[in-house]
Amino acid sequence: MLAVIDTNILVSALWSRNGTPAKVLSLVLNGKVIPCVDSRIMSEYRAVLSRPKFGFSEREIDALLGWFGDYGLSVVPEPLEDAFIDEADKKFYEVAKHCGAVLVTGNLKHFPSDPQIVNAATFLEMIQR
Repeated sequence: MLAVIDTNILVSALWSRNGTPAKVLSLVLNGKVIPCVDSRIMSEYRAVLSRPKFGFSEREIDALLGWFGDYGLSVVPEPLEDAFIDEADKKFYEVAKHCGAVLVTGNLKHFPSDPQIVNAATFLEMIQR
């Protein structure tokens, strides 16, 4: 299954390694889910995960992003005209639409109503079906 993983899911997964977002990340790292990314998403991942308030080590960040780079599907999506509450979130939607992937986010209200945009719990239910 292809999935776009919103940055908030990655932060939550690394912060609390037993929560639902961590289970989503585990599926990615175990090869059961292929993450879809573009250069904008990878840049955001690095910028956010490197914030001192999170305390993630540079080695941990490099390893995770290296894995996404090596095993993820990197694309260059077409821009979409849809208006967004937070335009910074649009890149995740554009990549998901381009790949036909599920978008996993903790901020559903930032995205259009779409059955392919789900929270971590719903995504895990989808995988189990």
